[in-house]
Amino acid sequence: MPISKTNQLPSTRRRAVQFGLSALMATGLLGLSPLAGNSQTPEAVAPPPPVIVPTPQSTTSLGAPVVLGSQVSLVVSPDTDPAAQALAQKILQARGVQVTINSPAAPGNGSKLRLGSGSRADITPAVGNSVPGKAEGYALLVTDTDVVIGGSDGAGQYYGVQTLKQLLAGEGAQTAVAKLAITDSPSMPIRGAIEGFYGAPWSQQDRLDQLAFYGDVKMNTYIYAPKDDPYHRSQWRDPYPAAKLAELKALVDASTANHVRFTFALSPGESVCFSSQADRNAAIAKMQAMYDVGVRAFSIPLDDISYTKWNCSADQTAYGAPGSGNAGKAQVDFLNYLNSSFIKTKSGIFPLQMVPTEYSDVRPTAYKQQFKTLQPDIVIMWTGTDVVPPKISNSDAAAAAAVWGRKVFLWDNYPVNDFGQTTGRLLMGAYAKREAGLSTSLQGIVSNPMNQASASKPAVIGVAGFAWNDGAYDAASTWRWALAYLAQGSANQGNPALAAALTTFADLNYAAPTFGNTFWLPQAPALKQLSDAFNAAPQTASLAAIKDYADSMVTGAPLIRNQLADRIFVQDASAWLDAEPLWGRALQKAAAAVEAARAGEQNSATALVQQSQAAVDQARAVKITDKKNTWSEKATPAPKLGDGVLDTLISTLNNIVTKTSNFALNSPEVKVSGVEPGTSFTGPKAVDGDSSTRWASNYADNAWIQVKLTQSARLDSVQINWESACASAYKVQTSPDGVNWTDYPVDKPVCGVQTVAVSASQPIGFIKIQGIKRATSWGYSIFEIAAYGKAA
Repeated sequence: MPISKTNQLPSTRRRAVQFGLSALMATGLLGLSPLAGNSQTPEAVAPPPPVIVPTPQSTTSLGAPVVLGSQVSLVVSPDTDPAAQALAQKILQARGVQVTINSPAAPGNGSKLRLGSGSRADITPAVGNSVPGKAEGYALLVTDTDVVIGGSDGAGQYYGVQTLKQLLAGEGAQTAVAKLAITDSPSMPIRGAIEGFYGAPWSQQDRLDQLAFYGDVKMNTYIYAPKDDPYHRSQWRDPYPAAKLAELKALVDASTANHVRFTFALSPGESVCFSSQADRNAAIAKMQAMYDVGVRAFSIPLDDISYTKWNCSADQTAYGAPGSGNAGKAQVDFLNYLNSSFIKTKSGIFPLQMVPTEYSDVRPTAYKQQFKTLQPDIVIMWTGTDVVPPKISNSDAAAAAAVWGRKVFLWDNYPVNDFGQTTGRLLMGAYAKREAGLSTSLQGIVSNPMNQASASKPAVIGVAGFAWNDGAYDAASTWRWALAYLAQGSANQGNPALAAALTTFADLNYAAPTFGNTFWLPQAPALKQLSDAFNAAPQTASLAAIKDYADSMVTGAPLIRNQLADRIFVQDASAWLDAEPLWGRALQKAAAAVEAARAGEQNSATALVQQSQAAVDQARAVKITDKKNTWSEKATPAPKLGDGVLDTLISTLNNIVTKTSNFALNSPEVKVSGVEPGTSFTGPKAVDGDSSTRWASNYADNAWIQVKLTQSARLDSVQINWESACASAYKVQTSPDGVNWTDYPVDKPVCGVQTVAVSASQPIGFIKIQGIKRATSWGYSIFEIAAYGKAA
């Protein structure tokens, strides 16, 4: 699926992309207060605390940072969580700090890190009653003599150390820690990701990297549900081969080391006979095999199946004719049996999860009515008010809880890119448009990431931040932090140049489409702001910021390739990194052409336009060949970067130099064959100059749109910015009078921006885009149509 209030500083103060305090240390602005055994002189004024993601529930600054020095005593006891202890040693040793392990009875000398239960005798006096009385909570206190982390449980200790990692700066004897008091616990009990997309499943390397990443950002759940694993879905009855089972056990072990629940999903809906005891036994046998390798969380997804037919005649006998209500009854019986006969018989196991067939709305139906008899401890997953919802509000979640009879668990289909509208896209925008307060209505959230695992991290970090503390979540600052997190590498050190390169790259990959041919996140918002500022005064506006952005595109891609420690990301984004510097060069040349024209150097300006157009052609020739996605298994689409913003800006700049105008812009008359039923995607929206609005046609191959030009012109080209619902065959037509037409067939239609050359030999008054064959089951959808040329 799919295919088918805190003491933290305000968000305006929390926007640095540096981690910890390393930037302040580098500039000498950081005053250091020593821990015991060190001799630095403290400064009186404390700097603001560093950005921490996820945002803690309460953060109080206690003064200037303190020096840990080159030796730290890690004070532990039998109640210390092993994963937390291992992580504490790792993060300190990575900074060149020598760590000795001591007990509370003999804590050692010098700087101390006390780590354990919040009720431990040497921890309670420091943190008092600040350790939250809920799962996964912790209190962290930095004093002049100790760093103290007390957890409500092992996971809380582990998350306290993850927070400490973000407070550290410097190396060796200069290793310092921000002087803070933090009390923290998650707002939602379930936070994580589900590998639930269609297309090539993640590799074992991908999954191991993801599990470590989830631990970093305090996510506690990974659901194993790859649609293309046959033993998960189509061959669900068959046991896993020994080699594959060993791989799964390695994932379970890695999950445990990172305080992540490995949740095994079994998806039998395509072939199960719900009333069959043999099939019920087969499901239990499969779950038992996973239990034996350490799995303690299970899910039964029944998504993307039909309930208009039974898979066996026995279900017809048991439940009656196939249909919504009877399907619900059969599923509830099956789930209740598995819950009673397996889940409730095991120790240390989490509640059973399930995905209903009607997973994406809040309408009361005969199917949902049957779930009133589902055992109350079974957790129901829900994708929002649509398969890919543009937003999720508190009222939406409350309606879902009402219709299902319990708080639901959100399966959020972002940043998944396995459906047609995402063809050629990486979805790297901020996690947004989820309303603060959802923690009161949801049991938790899991993100469904992309087939490109590491490229999903910026969006998934947003999910982690929101699920941990939705009341204090800031989408923009968390997004910037996520890109800096990618840039820091295994040494946990800031890399501002690399973070800037990733920020430009992610801006060009910001757009997020819904399942219904609209975008809930806009494309390239930073570049769009620069473009809008230029278009407001194209004859006089400065090009400096646009040139800086273009330079970042040209230099950023090789920087990412050469310096990014996350090599999986580089592999994921390879085609997009190939295209980015070519598009950047096109933008560089177009901006330089305008500056040359302004200086009266027309020959130079014309040459620069030609170079810009050549770079555009090179960029459009880049193809995605990795076959990871459903849309690249049998095709090689072009990677989309800033489409509708970047390419439009380049055309605008070049057209200023060539003195061509867009004679379709704000046309006085637009005629169409029809509009998509139930929408307001009318014809004039294709010529309003806004690449976020569009015309959507009626559902017909021969649908068309006709535009009257603002004045008679000698046209050179017509440019169409197609939405994903594009044409596999179409033609452009021109006419002097709207009666007699000249055809310009398009040999190789593309989804995205396509420029079609037309003759400038005679004045043109009208253009038409005539569909021949749709590429999707939808109608045609066009963001913008431009007709470039000179006045007749």
